Amino acid sequence: MIRVPLLQRELFKEMGIIASICLGGFLCLILLGRLLQLRDLFMGQGVTFFDLMKLFVFLSPLFLVMLIPVSCMLGLFLTFLRMGTDRELISLRAGGISVWPLLPAPMLLCLLCCGATLWISLTGISWGMDNFRHTVVELARHKTSVNVQAGIFNTSFPGLTVYARQADPDTGALQGVFVLDSSRSATRATIVAPSGRIDSNAQQGQVFVRLEDGHVYREEGGELSVISFERYILSLDMTRFLGGFELDGKRAKEMSWKELRYQAAGAFKERSVGFQRRVAIEMHKRFSLPAACIVLGFFAFPLALFFQDMKRHFGLLACLGAFFLYYALLSAGMSLAEEGKLSPALALWLPNLFFLLAAAAGLWVVVTEKEVDFSRIRFWTRVGSENGGSS
Repeated sequence: MIRVPLLQRELFKEMGIIASICLGGFLCLILLGRLLQLRDLFMGQGVTFFDLMKLFVFLSPLFLVMLIPVSCMLGLFLTFLRMGTDRELISLRAGGISVWPLLPAPMLLCLLCCGATLWISLTGISWGMDNFRHTVVELARHKTSVNVQAGIFNTSFPGLTVYARQADPDTGALQGVFVLDSSRSATRATIVAPSGRIDSNAQQGQVFVRLEDGHVYREEGGELSVISFERYILSLDMTRFLGGFELDGKRAKEMSWKELRYQAAGAFKERSVGFQRRVAIEMHKRFSLPAACIVLGFFAFPLALFFQDMKRHFGLLACLGAFFLYYALLSAGMSLAEEGKLSPALALWLPNLFFLLAAAAGLWVVVTEKEVDFSRIRFWTRVGSENGGSS
């Protein structure tokens, strides 16, 4: 007779390997797509492989909270689907192994994935986005310093023409600065300063030129006005370099749990109602997605038994379709919650409740079918596939 501890080890090993492969593949595809948006920022920067790996690590937590549940689900589903198609489940049944001894390994994997997702959602997201923002802003600042070359009119930034008699790309120091600001359609300003510096603010996600002891010549309505200043800060539009990334200000989805609680305690009273709703949604999201690891994992277990006699790609499509349904319910709920048509708690936990009920119903069907009557499952799946083929 097969020893149950050995069975648990082999089950957990196979599920863990499949889940890790799925997680790594999904994460690489998403991160490569996101980092390609920054290709203009990387060009000519001499960015090393180590720098890219740092950006990968910093950006990963934002996506891991969604990818870990689906990877856990696929790990369970593909493992038991393979065991079913290879007739290993029938052999276990013949050896006296029922459904219940198969559950400890999936339960352990789900709990581990839940714990990892919970830790990432509470602390990892904020840590990763803070470091990612700082790294990207520093790259943008250096890119700006390189672009602003001495004696050359630079037009890399929309609505701005920047000229410097002397420019140091390493420190960002400028001498003899001339800036033509035509970003506003109604007025046009010419800024002249003897010195300046290209600087950045990682917290605000901004790159700017800090000018000192200069003059602003502004033409409006046919009249020319001159304003002297001791310090003038000119914010630069980094849209082209950042490829759609928005770094201006910290959003609710990028905050740590401590920051979210601080905002929920009343610090956001001066903020908009939409921001308040997003904070409330994010607080529920930080716990609903870790819980989804357990819910979707147990949903995948009976689903794999139902599809064990069908071709594997049909079962895989069904599993991915179930996750897309979960994600669609989650996205729809979040949209309704942001519009104020649904409470954040109901919007974020309703998909988990729906799939938890579906998982309970599936487990009940599996257990009550004479502790997984595989012959009946094979009969009904074969009838379904023949009817689908004849139609």
